[in-house]
Amino acid sequence: MMRMTEMVKHLLIINIIFFVGSYLVPTSFDLLALHYFESDKFRFWQPITHMFMHGGIGHIFFNMFALVSFGSALEQLWGGKKFLFFYFSCGIGAFLLSTAVDYFSFHHGLNLLIDNGVDKAHVFEILNESKYDSNWSQFLSPGSLDRMLSAFLTPMVGASGAIYGLLIAFTYLYPNAELALMFIPVPIKAKYFVPAWILGFDVFYGIIGGYLGFSNSNFGHFAHLGGAIIGLIIVWYWKKNQFDKHRWDR
Repeated sequence: MMRMTEMVKHLLIINIIFFVGSYLVPTSFDLLALHYFESDKFRFWQPITHMFMHGGIGHIFFNMFALVSFGSALEQLWGGKKFLFFYFSCGIGAFLLSTAVDYFSFHHGLNLLIDNGVDKAHVFEILNESKYDSNWSQFLSPGSLDRMLSAFLTPMVGASGAIYGLLIAFTYLYPNAELALMFIPVPIKAKYFVPAWILGFDVFYGIIGGYLGFSNSNFGHFAHLGGAIIGLIIVWYWKKNQFDKHRWDR
């Protein structure tokens, strides 16, 4: 494994501090996780701080494993400042796509309730208490109600959007690199594994499965895709314009 680079090391330390701190100070979770922007719990700093919050040991372990494994190679190539810009851009891209999907999911349900005579202010009042009215099921299908409640009530946490950006960038730049993964006994080239993972786990199982009803996954699949899309756009642009000849720093 490549030596851990400086920015990657700093990000790793910050993520661990946030993770431990969220257990030592439980109230910090509500302040630092990303809440839906129309919720009373939303704060302007959450689009950044949510990238350092994680939902459990497994969540932070796999994200930090990928950060060290792929991030160090990219920082070595780009330099620290460009790497950090890329990392946070992918995290923000994850936030934007996930928030856009949540907005349409929430307002689809909200508009149906309003059309059936439910008071809009009453809906927000109940949801801001982290509750919902069981009578809403009269006007919404189970899937629509679930997506509406999930969009408003489920906070977003984790570096996964930024990590997906790193995965895409590494695959774009080193497509034939063989990945030795702990849960797969034989090395697989990045150009095969990463697209298959995104299409299989996030697009088919997560998104399509969620709408068809055979997946109840709580993973932020749209956030993953948002990070991956922004990562692909940036690395394509940098490669096209020979970013490696004009590094910001080493």
